[in-house]
This record gives sequence, structure tokens and C-alpha cells, in this order.
Amino acid sequence: MAAPGTDWAFARYEQVRHRLPDATFPSEPRRAATLAELTDRYDAFILDAFGVLNVGEQPIPGAVARMAELRAAGKRLVVLTNGASARRQDAAAKYRRLGFDFTEPEIVASREVAAARLDRVAPGALWAAITQAGDDLADIPARCQDLIDTPGALDAADGILFLSAARWTEGHQQRLLASLRNRPRPLVVANPDIVAPREGWLSLEPGAFAHDIADTLGTGPAFFGKPYPDAFEDAVARLGGIPRARIAMVGDTLHTDILGGAAAGLGTVLVAAHGLFAGRDVMDYVRRSGIVPDDIVKTT
Repeated sequence: MAAPGTDWAFARYEQVRHRLPDATFPSEPRRAATLAELTDRYDAFILDAFGVLNVGEQPIPGAVARMAELRAAGKRLVVLTNGASARRQDAAAKYRRLGFDFTEPEIVASREVAAARLDRVAPGALWAAITQAGDDLADIPARCQDLIDTPGALDAADGILFLSAARWTEGHQQRLLASLRNRPRPLVVANPDIVAPREGWLSLEPGAFAHDIADTLGTGPAFFGKPYPDAFEDAVARLGGIPRARIAMVGDTLHTDILGGAAAGLGTVLVAAHGLFAGRDVMDYVRRSGIVPDDIVKTT
């Protein structure tokens, strides 16, 4: 698979729209410069990471100060990330390195959303995990083997757990397709993103490979993470009973953050200047997709 761009990613999300949740949207978005202008509308903010707090290994300018301002205004904060490569404590450590003060309970990672539901998908299964190098999988409450590093793990597994595409190759993809065609088994995808914004480029994420498998085999992977409902239920649960209409999902992508937030009954805020639509006319993509955020801000 070639390195993707924004238009390719948008088109791919539209092609797989039938696998995404349904939602209703406002007719037009409101406009604001930053999240600071939205504090009268929302009591809590669920924040995407890439494109909202950071791009790659750099914090978005002003994002650290903005989080401090929101806290000072009494707003509750939760980070909801589709980054399934790292454990929650590792994610918290990363945000601290970037200057943020999020505590572990304020972070909901799609890795833990999926892990908590593995027994629901296949009770007692042995999972072959697709993950980054050095992941010991110790936080996964199920029997797991590293699919790439463990000989025979793919064929022995009762199910496949897709956490990270960092080491995934076309050769791996073809072997997985052949194995699932020969013996169908559950495919759990803990990062539904098709792409993620890095510093000047977009990386292919597990969702891209999972949707290709679904297209080829005609089967439906079990997706956990935005835009699917379990991730939002876990994030809302961290906010202590705040009405959903007073909670904003803040993100940089229409098909994950905004669609998923709207489907969960939350307010939605699209950050336009960073992430997937950086440097582009975001309203063109809003009109073409029909996914309309409640608010569009230039930056966090």
C-alpha cells in the first residue's frame, strides 16, 4: 500500500461508510477560533490526541496552555485515543513529556477498550496479536502471542488482535488473508483509523488493512475505538454523569471523531488547522461527506 494523502484517506473512509455508525448532524457548523470560545456550551471535552493535542512527537502550539485554561474554568477533560500500540500508562508518560498533565484515569485508549471485550468476542480464545516491537502484551487480559515474532502463532490462534501497523507489511497482509480464508476466525481491530497524521505525512493504521480484509473476504471485523460506540461509552463513563449534550468530542477527522461523537449523542468540534485537513478547505470535505460538526475551530 502506497503512502496515503488526505484525499485518498477521505475517499477510503467514504468507501467503507457502510461499516461506520449512523448519526444525525446539524445543517451548518458554528465557527470559533479556539476551544476557549466554547466554554459556555460544554462542561467537558473528550479530546482526540493526534491533530488536537499533538502531531507526531510535537505538541500543537498552544495546546498545553489551552488544557490548563479549560481546567481553570472547571471543565472536565478526557483523552480518547485510537492509538492502540501503547499501554495507557505509556500514553500518560508521553503526554507528560509533551507538557500535558493528564492523569491515567483521564486517558481512554482503544487498546484497553478492545482488550476488555475480547472474551465477549471469543471466550477463552488464544489470540495472535499484531503489535509493535517489544510489546509484551502483559496488560491484555487474555491469552496472547505475538503474531509476527512467534512461529506458528497465526495458524494456532483462535482469533487475531490488530493493535499496531508499525511492523505490518504487504507480505504479512497476504499471509493473514490466506489464513483467514482457509479458517475464518474473529479479527478484532483495536485501532479503526485508516490513517494518522504525523509530522508532514500520514501513516497507514490498522483500520486500513482491516477494511481491505473485509472487502476481500466479505467478513466484518470487530472494531473497537472511534467511531464505534464502546470507546465513547468508556470515555463518557469517566466524566461522572455530565449530560451528553454538554460534552464535546474534539477531533481532527470527520469519519472517526465527528461521526462517532455525533452517533454517541455528544457535541462535536472539528479542529481544522492540524491533522488530516491541515492546509485544506475543510468545508469541502464536510459538504461531500455530509458529516457536519457542531463547531469548527481553527486550532485547539
